[in-house]
This record gives sequence, structure tokens and C-alpha cells, in this order.
Amino acid sequence: MPDDLDTTSPRTKRDISFADILRFVMRRWLDHPALLARTLLGVGLATVADIVMPLLAGRLVTDVSRHAGGAPHDAAQIAVRNDAILMVGGLIALGLIGLLGRRSSFLGITHLTLAVMRSVAAQAFARVQRFSTDWHANNFAGSTVRRLTRGMWAIDTLDDTLLLLIAPEILVLGGTTIVLAFRSPFMGAVLAVSVALFAWLSIALTLRYVAPSARVANKWDTRVGAAMADAITCNAVVKAFGAEKREESRLDRTLRAWSGRTERTWVRGTNSGNLQNLASLAMRMMLISIAVWLWWRGEAGPGDVAYVLTMVFLVQGYLRDLGQQVSQVQRSVNEMEELVAVFNQAPSVQDAPDATPAHFNHGAIRFEDVTFQYPGQRKPLYNHLDLDIAPGSRVALVGPSGSGKTTLTKLLQRLYGVTEGRVLIDGTDIRAITQESLRAHIAIVPQEPMLFHRSLAENIAYGRPGATLAEIETAARLANASAFIERLPEGYETLVGERGVKLSGGERQRVAIARAFLADAPILIFDEATSSLDSESEALVQDAMQRLMTGRTVIVVAHRLATVMELDRILVFNRGEVHEDGTHAELIRQEGGIYRRLFELQSLDG
Repeated sequence: MPDDLDTTSPRTKRDISFADILRFVMRRWLDHPALLARTLLGVGLATVADIVMPLLAGRLVTDVSRHAGGAPHDAAQIAVRNDAILMVGGLIALGLIGLLGRRSSFLGITHLTLAVMRSVAAQAFARVQRFSTDWHANNFAGSTVRRLTRGMWAIDTLDDTLLLLIAPEILVLGGTTIVLAFRSPFMGAVLAVSVALFAWLSIALTLRYVAPSARVANKWDTRVGAAMADAITCNAVVKAFGAEKREESRLDRTLRAWSGRTERTWVRGTNSGNLQNLASLAMRMMLISIAVWLWWRGEAGPGDVAYVLTMVFLVQGYLRDLGQQVSQVQRSVNEMEELVAVFNQAPSVQDAPDATPAHFNHGAIRFEDVTFQYPGQRKPLYNHLDLDIAPGSRVALVGPSGSGKTTLTKLLQRLYGVTEGRVLIDGTDIRAITQESLRAHIAIVPQEPMLFHRSLAENIAYGRPGATLAEIETAARLANASAFIERLPEGYETLVGERGVKLSGGERQRVAIARAFLADAPILIFDEATSSLDSESEALVQDAMQRLMTGRTVIVVAHRLATVMELDRILVFNRGEVHEDGTHAELIRQEGGIYRRLFELQSLDG
């Protein structure tokens, strides 16, 4: 499928390492230092409480055992009783400290994670918006959204796992090992080695056994999203051919493959968890056996045994969770790979560091010694092209498919960067100005207008968001769109459906023209705006187009030559070169000319 890999990307998701993902997330944490500090402080308090609690529990058991062997009013027994009460109070205090610490960490992680997710989603959306036309053509919209949202939610899981689970687990295991080593160096060494071996086993199983299958499962998850989006977007075509069952079968094949890969990942996760639990059980039994052996030899008292038992079960719980959390981290990392790949890919066309806003008043266009080659092609489409378009002139671009007509308009909008040479508007190299301001000076009426699933008023005002309703209505009237809009029950507040599906082709085209009227740009591009319309709609659109052309530099990409006969100038392209240049009357008289041949063929077709 075309969205499996972005062929325009210098670095695919397969190049992204585990460390890359962690660095990506940690950099986002550091953007919010106060929230990160609150989270870590809460984690630290709760962790210290957990580490100290077995010590107090062990001392309490020692006090209880001493009390059993003496008179109740003995000074030594009173001291034991007071110490026991102190230990109970300490355990209660530690419980409250742990509770408050966890509450602080949970509130901190809530605000931190939401802040990170919000910024990452906004930045990822901004980057995708600025990727090249080719990138968007090669990637399904549905799968792109799936990649971004899945990666965004993976941040939630990763933050919780790293900060609330793995960080305290590491602190507890390290702190407990140090405390145990002071009481019994031998047992401390055994615990340290056991913890190290368990951590190695957990990480090895996750990275080498579970992760590869999880990566494949995520790839198929993306394909499921792409297949659904593709069929739903083209639902009108599906209905036209009665192909619902065919599309359902197609999706079923994808779902079966996804299900098989996902099942393998989940089974491997279960196997990994079972092995980790077995290793944890072995370590727990070994430590308890050593404690009992030392007690039997008289080298440990009841309090020591109680401490070891409490500590072992505490450590066992953390070790059990550590294995699960490492698996969660790896799953989150897998799910973030495609998101991070978006951040690692730079837009193919970028503003210069010193780019300034555009200020064009006349719309004089010049292509100066321009060479342009599409990525992946062997030969350039344009080779030292020179072309001048006078301000206020109406120019048609005609010629066979693939001759370079539409590419000229894309270079003018800087959707692609020229390989050599310059493109100038009013004498200014367009590379010296920001892309946003450049495109604000160019209005486009495409062959297939793209409308948002928003109100008609919002669609018309897209070129000038601050426009008043009166200005929107004026633009619609100039575009011959006001009549059909006012007939609608909700008028300008009517939602047009995805891509404007609720409107006819002619209605969509007139909304696009109204949008161009409101943008009021000095340069106007028509990409055969009437090619797919009925006669009545074409007449209305042509009338609106004539009004819109007044006082602007106009470029018309034409396939139907009857629509350009009255224009000031016609440029005939062939294989990236301007072969003919003149008015309709001049070009039609050229014997053997490309324009004359195309015009005669279309006349015969008519």
C-alpha cells in the first residue's frame, strides 16, 4: 500500500531507535519543568516511604518478641512498648506520606502529560501541513491521522509507565538493596545480582522477542485505518458500483492479517510475562530460604526475618510490575515510531531564515533561467526556462498532459522549489518571502474544489477569516452563488459535508470562486474550472470568472481550448518548453502548430 513507507522521507521509522523515542519524550518533559518537578517529588516521597516501611515493620516484630519474655511493668518492657507504639505511629505516618506523595505525583503527571500531548499534537499537525504535495499524495489521510493520534496517546502510557511506575521501582529496588546490604552484606549481594539478572531478562525478552512482532502489528494497524478511510472517503463510488461486499471483503483480508500479527504479539507478551514471573519466584524463594537459614544458625532474629519477608514481598511486587512495565514501554515506543518519524522529517520546501512577508501590488511574474526536476525523475522537466507574464494580463497554459502546465503554477506557489534559476513576483525572488504570505497573494480556483465539512460562510471566508457576513454575501453574489445558497434552509450556515459532497459540482465551483473574490489576491490561477460542469453551471461559472479576472494577473491552466479563446495570451507547452506563444487568432493560423492541431481535434470531438 502506498502509505507503508514515505518515500520522500530521508529517515524512515525503521531508523528510529528506542533511545531516540526516550530522548524525544524527555525533551518534552523539560519544556514543563515545574510539572515534572512536582511529579518527581511526589514519586520520591512515596518511594522513600515504601523503602523505610519494612525497617519499621521489622523493628516492630522485634519489639513484640521482646515483650513476650518479660514482666509488663519492667522498665525495659516499658521502653519496648513505647518503641512499638513509635513504630506503629511511624508506619501510619509513612502510609500518609506515601498517600500524599502519590496524589501529588498523579496530579503532576496529569497536567504534564496533557501539556506534552497537546504540544506534540499541535506540532505534528503543523509539520504534516507543511509537507510537500508529493508526501500527501503518497500517504492516506486516514492512516496519517491514525499514526499521529496513536503516537499521541502512546505518550500518555509512556509518561505513566516511566515516571509513576519504573522510576519508583528502580528507586525501591536500589534503596532496598542498599539497606539490606548494611544488615547482611551477603543477602544484599544476592539481591543486587538477582535484580540485575531479572532486569536484563525483562529487557532482553521485551526488546528482542516482543518488540519485533509489535512493530509489525502496528504496521498492520495503520493499514486497517488506511483501508477504512479509503473506502469511506470513496463511498459514493462504492455505492455507484454496488461494491459494498467487495470493500468489506477487502477490509476483512486486512483485518485477518492484522489479527494474526496482533495475536502473535499478545502471545509473546504472555510468554515473556510468564518467564519473568518464574524468575521472580525463584529469586523470592532463594532470599526467604537464606533468611531462614541465617535464623536457624542464630545469625538473625525474628525482626530480621520479618524485615526480609516484608522486603521480599515488596521487591517481588515491584519486580513483577517491572517486567510488565518494560513491555508497556516497548509497546508505547513502537506506537510512537511513526509519530517521531514525522518530527524527524523536514519539509522539502522551507522558508529562508531571513524570509519576510510578501507585499505584491501588481502581479508581474517572471521565471528566470528556471530548471526544475521532480524527485526520482532522470531528466528535468524545465531546462533553463525563461518566461515573463505582464501584470494584469490573462494568460492561458495549454498543451498535452505532462507538458508542464500545472507544474508552472506549483512552482509559482512554491509548492516545489526550483532546481536552478529564480521565480520572481514584482521583481522579488519568492524564496526571500514566507510561503504563507506568498500564497495569500495568489488565489486559486481548482478543477475539483476542496471544501471543508463546515458552513458555507466558513468555506467562503477561508481566504479571509475575519470577513463579515456582508462581505461573504457580496462575494457569493459576485460568484453567482448567492441564489442557490439563499434557497437552502440554513442559508450560509449550511454544512456542506466532507469535501463538499452535499453540493453539486457547479455549486462547489461557485463557492471556490466566491472564496477567491473574498481573498482579493493580485494573482489568480484557474485550473480548468469548467471542465466537468453542465452547460447551465458552466455559463454561471464563466460569468463569475470574467468578473473575478478584472484587474488581476490571471493564469488559466486549460484543457478545453474554447475557454481560452478570448484571453490576452496563450502559452503552448510541450515537454517542459514553451513551443508557441500568442493570441488565439495568431496561433490558429500557424500551419502544423500544436495549438491548431489540439483545437481542431477538440472541434471534431464537439
